[in-house]
Amino acid sequence: MNGTGGSKTGLIPTNSVTTKEGLTVRARIDPTLSVSDVVKQLCLNLKVKGSPADYALRDEMDELVTNDNLRKKIKAKSNLKLVNSPAIEATELLDKLLMRDEKTMRLPLFSLTRKNTQEDQFATAFVNRDGVRILIEVINVSYGNTLAYALTAMQNLMELDYGWATLDDAFILKVVQILSSQNSLINVCRPATAILKRLVEADPLSVPGPGMAASSSRSPPPAPPGSVYRYGFDVVFEQMRKEWGILETVVNRLGSADTALALNSMMLINSLLAHATDSWWEYFTAKLERLNTRKAVVRLMSAHAVEDLTSCVLDFQANIARMAYRKKTTLVEPDVQSHSGALDYIWTNSKLSSQPDGEGGVLKWRQLGFDSENLSQEFGEVGVLGLDCLRHFVQSDPDFFSKVVQEQISRPPERRCPLAKASNEVVELLSEYWAIFAPGYATTPTFQPFFLNFYKVHALATNFFYRMWNESGASLGDFTRVVALVRSQVKVALRDESSREWHEVEQNFVECEYRAVRDRQMKELEAEDDLLSKVPVRNLRAKLYKESMEFVRSQRIHCLLQGAWFMNAIPTTGSARRPTRPWRFMRMDNGLKYLHYVDSPVKFPVRHGLEDLPERIDISAISEIATGNCAPPPNFSQGDLPPSSPVVASQLSFSLISAHEGSLADQIAPDQSRWADWTDGLNMLRRDSGHVASKETADFITALTEIGLKIKLLDLSGDKVEIPSGLVAGAPPTNNDFFFSDLYDPQ
Repeated sequence: MNGTGGSKTGLIPTNSVTTKEGLTVRARIDPTLSVSDVVKQLCLNLKVKGSPADYALRDEMDELVTNDNLRKKIKAKSNLKLVNSPAIEATELLDKLLMRDEKTMRLPLFSLTRKNTQEDQFATAFVNRDGVRILIEVINVSYGNTLAYALTAMQNLMELDYGWATLDDAFILKVVQILSSQNSLINVCRPATAILKRLVEADPLSVPGPGMAASSSRSPPPAPPGSVYRYGFDVVFEQMRKEWGILETVVNRLGSADTALALNSMMLINSLLAHATDSWWEYFTAKLERLNTRKAVVRLMSAHAVEDLTSCVLDFQANIARMAYRKKTTLVEPDVQSHSGALDYIWTNSKLSSQPDGEGGVLKWRQLGFDSENLSQEFGEVGVLGLDCLRHFVQSDPDFFSKVVQEQISRPPERRCPLAKASNEVVELLSEYWAIFAPGYATTPTFQPFFLNFYKVHALATNFFYRMWNESGASLGDFTRVVALVRSQVKVALRDESSREWHEVEQNFVECEYRAVRDRQMKELEAEDDLLSKVPVRNLRAKLYKESMEFVRSQRIHCLLQGAWFMNAIPTTGSARRPTRPWRFMRMDNGLKYLHYVDSPVKFPVRHGLEDLPERIDISAISEIATGNCAPPPNFSQGDLPPSSPVVASQLSFSLISAHEGSLADQIAPDQSRWADWTDGLNMLRRDSGHVASKETADFITALTEIGLKIKLLDLSGDKVEIPSGLVAGAPPTNNDFFFSDLYDPQ
């Protein structure tokens, strides 16, 4: 059968087409026709009963033939099947679900989990025929594997940006209850967790652009009619609060032996952290702290060697860094209940009593080492993070704390160690060390277990400060000198964080002697300028650091827009399938929504735009970017990459992982630079992410920051500007009888 006729038929490949009745014919199909026209001709020539609109074409892998991929199917001489249209399939499937018979429902539900809801034509028909409501009813009455299939089908449907805006609080609560049940099967918990994560991310603030997490400081705009972006953190968390122990259950599942369940649980926690709003932020983060979530993640770092979890752990670190920055920039207000509770705990455990200061005031907090009684001012540079650190320091050993502060009271004022002030200074040092400068993207490509133990490190460093103070016989005028000693020791104790053990950190802080620290610090001073440690310079570095991150992010995304060639690889775990074509060119569209690509036996000049790239990957479906887990195909030898016979993972490889579809792409970059551009660029685009995966990008950001800082300082030093260690604000005006004059040049 000819699809076109005429003299062109000799140039058109021949495809086999099989009807529902099992009849197979050979056909030459004109690739310039639309799929609907091809189906009409097939129905006419094969004398198929019914309207051509009731039929569609699929290939041997059951992939729907569309106008976008028809040319590719013809060129590949794919074996095609004339089957029911997606609309008919949706109707038949829903009819079976309405029977409410578990055996009858299982097959159509399983079909839904495989492919159907990812096809626009099927999804549209499914939604228009009230499929979402029917699927919810199935979820409400099902259990075991049937429930797992139904939840997975709903999860697949929710990957689309339409069709599920009717999900209500009752459904969300049902999913929460399923997830919190200790009797739920692992294959039930996985999709339930993913559904909650998707609902959290369906925030009105997430509509404008991909990869941008919701900001908790803005009021969300009203969702357009029919938009699925009408949920978000508040809607989901309101239902989670109704089910006691749900967060504890999710955190406990981080230790699950099932990697996929641990992965989904980690992703849900990350989404909640990234989208938490002002109304619940403090309550939610405090709850996570009480559940020792950080400790559970630290265990994940060593318990799992699976690459799929690496990205999630780095996401969590980035979220904790943002949480620390937010706390650090939140003013301590003694009138706020949570703040006053922490302050009362600290004061009570000091076992001191307020005293008159002889000037009509009260001597209270100055007894702990603060310079004044104004706590908002004392915690001004470290905020609530400083208050939390001091409370944890007291909590770690209340008896030691009370003993120290009472001992200081017995000393002459100039010899007292200002412990509370020292605590705040240690918070500044650790913030500087771990680059808690801005609420942007965390730039570490490695695990940071010590950072996740921030409060413990703070306690160790504060105790070290106190010991150095005593061993050096310091007085109040030596405060800056002791801070310099602690800064030096922090760099030594926390080095090689991803590979050293916690007991080594403790040993560095507890056992190192004053003389050794002092000698090392003197050598460091010979190579450094103490100008860099001054507060204004540290603040300038923080500003430049944020600007550098934004610049690098833009550069990485620009690389994705340009596109690049990669080798198609095989995962080192699972089936060792050899790609049919060795090379792939990928390029992101200008809307930052899809990765368009083409596979080819050879590299060729790719034109601008997307015309040469018929296939695409939805970026929103990428949940992980796993690295170093793929190898070149066996015996592959072509182009500029060496041949390989054993399956050995390449350090330049990466995989785009979907939460429920597995790997979407397995690639090997041509060089280290291209690998860093793409892995970090894709990570920066993800809605719930913000971490950097490569050392190259992290070093690039640091280098830009330091170069910018040196240029600024050269400007100042050239003009011989004296940079103060700090600025002291004058007394406020006594009344409102003043105005700001206009500055003008009398010349």
